[in-house]
This record gives sequence, structure tokens and C-alpha cells, in this order.
Amino acid sequence: MLDEMAREHAAKADGLPLRNENGDIRAEVRDAVAAAVEEGDATRLRALFADLHATDQSDLLLSLDPADRPRLIELLGDAFDFAALTELDETARTRIVEALETRTLVEGVRELDSDDAVYILEDLDKEDQDEILDQLPALDRVALARSLDYPEESAGRRMQTEFVAVPAFWTVGQTIDHLRETEELPERFYEIFVVDPRYQLLGEVPLDVLLRTKRPVAMVDIVSDERHQVNATDDQEDVARRFERYNWVSAAVTDDAGRLVGVITVDDVVDVIEEEADEDLKALGGVKADEELSDTVWYIAKSRFSWLFLNLFTAILASVVIGMFEGQIEKMVALAVLMPIVASQGGNAGTQTMTVAVRALATRQLGNANARRIVLREVAAGLLNGIAFAVIMGAVAVAWFGLPDLGLVIGLSMVIVLIAAALGGILIPLALHKLGADPAVSSGPFVTTVTDVVGFFAFLGIATLWFRLS
Repeated sequence: MLDEMAREHAAKADGLPLRNENGDIRAEVRDAVAAAVEEGDATRLRALFADLHATDQSDLLLSLDPADRPRLIELLGDAFDFAALTELDETARTRIVEALETRTLVEGVRELDSDDAVYILEDLDKEDQDEILDQLPALDRVALARSLDYPEESAGRRMQTEFVAVPAFWTVGQTIDHLRETEELPERFYEIFVVDPRYQLLGEVPLDVLLRTKRPVAMVDIVSDERHQVNATDDQEDVARRFERYNWVSAAVTDDAGRLVGVITVDDVVDVIEEEADEDLKALGGVKADEELSDTVWYIAKSRFSWLFLNLFTAILASVVIGMFEGQIEKMVALAVLMPIVASQGGNAGTQTMTVAVRALATRQLGNANARRIVLREVAAGLLNGIAFAVIMGAVAVAWFGLPDLGLVIGLSMVIVLIAAALGGILIPLALHKLGADPAVSSGPFVTTVTDVVGFFAFLGIATLWFRLS
């Protein structure tokens, strides 16, 4: 029986929507689930999880203490949708899967589409994968093992091995009858694939074309002129780009011999696009792509240390430049006051250009054909902004310190540092890309170094030269 507190939580959760007006899980629902897990009340949990979408189950699972998550899944049994695990970050998912009993995991994987099953299994060690695969039906085992043999982040890992394929000599009528009479069809599909006796792909027939065609017509006669096809070893990012460029909904996946082995759909591609964008965004900040919110403090600190260490060297280099003008700074305190403004503007401008360049390289919008034009465009933009901020900061410096010469010095410095920021922000990612390095990961420290060193050297150098001559 639930204790008094658990009954109170359960009563509050009855009749309430899962989420509040902000889209967050309601505290009453979360507390009711946590209390039911603590008491081992499977009946209550099933009532709370009834008819919830996999995404909602995932969010509710994440709202619990990590130690309670595997226990919740065990108590729910077949009421838990294992597709919810695909919505979790890798760290949280792996911890849950490793804590589950093998029997529970096997039963859950059996109910998933093959692409979701692979997504869960690929995080496990080979030994744990084999233990689960050995307990699956032969057909499921072979299909999942084949997908797991493909390279990580390839179309073969993302594909679904459930699809509908028919011989070329079948008619539209035979195909429609087959679809109506066959029980084990994919949950959703958008086309019928036409194959030869060796299972090589001959083409595809969209469902709308199938339903508009008379029954006696052969399937091979109505295959689409447009072939939506990728290779199982193709990189998932390249596949996603083709979906985006040509507005595909799904695509056949073939092996090197041209045999049909699976299908990849737009819902999987959306996940790929989100993952790749997430990786690029993290990389620009010097954060590892696999860092998740559920990671431990020690792991996060260790993973970020290397880039912080590299940034320390760039900061020391900038400080060395400042030290070269120590005497001039001592004579005029205003230089020390204004110096960070120049470096800051350069850093921000460099980051803007670098972000545009890295994203354009990632999406292949920037290449040899248009590199020169883009570089000139960024330099021109840097020059215009440099002139604008030279006027603004020159006026500020004169008003602040009453020294017209100082306004001219900082104005010239602004023009130089913003042009340097534009050049560094575009040329450094291009150079790293040419050398085979990931510009998203490596560009940041180099661009920062360029803007800091050029900014300090330009400002202090011009100031020293100007005041010596005046």
C-alpha cells in the first residue's frame, strides 16, 4: 500500500495534464511517479504512464532521480515504450541500459523498429550487444547485427530494415492485396520498392502513384524517374544534406552491390541534423561533442581542460605583446583603460566571421569556387564596421580624456583590428579545413590569438609611434 504521502501525491496527480503552462513536467505528477517507484506500485505507474507519447515518457523519466529510472522501467514492463530511451542523451541512456536486467532489455528491443534498436544497442560494449542479440529471434538478430557492423554515423546505422519490396513482375493489384493481407508491415512507409531476383533495387513507387494506378499495370512500369537512394556506408551528415537539398521524405539504402538493405526516413534525418548542429555549436565553444548535461563534474572538468589550457597560452602571448609597451602604458594610463575595448571588439568580430565560415564549410556552401568572393566580402564588412567604430570610439576617447590624438589612435586601431578579425575569422577555418582538421573544433583559439595580438599591438604600437612623433 502507498503510505500517506504517496497517496497525497497520487491524488494531486489525478486528472492533471502532464505539463504545466511552461511545458515542464508538473511537480505533482513527478512526485506521484517517484512515490509509486519507491513503493513498487506498478499498477499506479501504469495508470500514470497510460497513453503517454515516447517523448513524454522520456521527459518524465529524466525528471526522476537517476537511481530510480531503471526501477521505473522494470516496474512498468510492457507499458514502457523503449523508444523513449532514444530521446535521452547518450550518458543517461547508457546508464539506464546498463542497469536494466537483460530480460527487460531484450523484451524492449524486440518491440522497437530496427533503427531505434540499433540506436540503443550501439552505445553498449560488444559483449553486452552479443548477449542481447543472442536472445532475439533469428531474423531480428541478423538484421540488427548487420546494422551494427556498419561504421558509426553512417546511413547503415540510421536505416530501418523494415520496408516493403516487391518483384518487378508484380502488378499493382497484387501489391495492394499483399499490403492488405500481410500483418507484419512497417509501422509507417511512404513507397514500395521494386527489386529484381537478386534483391537489387530497380526503383520505387510512391504510395500516391500506386493508389492512382489501375490494378493490371506492372509495378516496374510505374517506378519513379527520381531515384532516392544512398549507400549504407555513406556518412549520415552527407545523407542529411541530400534530404535537405532535394526535399526527400525517405530514401532506399543499398549495399556496395546495389542490394536493398534498408530505408532511412526524414524523422531520422532530423535527428542527424540536430546532432550535427549540436556538435558544431559545442565545438565552437571548445566543448567536446559528447558532453551531456547528465555527465559528472569530473568528466566535464577533464574534457574542458585541454582547450582552456590552450587558451591560456594564447592569453600569455597577448600579455607578452602588452609587456613590450609597458613603458608607454605607465606614461599614459588612458592606454590601459582603452586597450581592452580594442581587443574585445576584435574578438567579437572575429567570432562572428568564424561562426559564419565554419557553418558554411559544414554545410558545403563555402568552397574553392566562392572562397575568394567570401573573403573579400568579409574584409569589406570588417572595413566598414572598422570605420564606423573608429568614429564612435574616437569621439568617446576625446570626450573621456580630452586628448584628440588619443581619439585618432584608437580610431586607427579599430579599423586595423576589425579587418584582421575578418581575415582571421575566414582564413583560419579555410586553412584548417584544407589541412583536414575540423575548423569548428580548432578555429577558436587561433582566431582569438590573432585578434588579441593584432589588437594590442596595433593600439599600443600606433600610440607609441604617434606620441613620439607629436
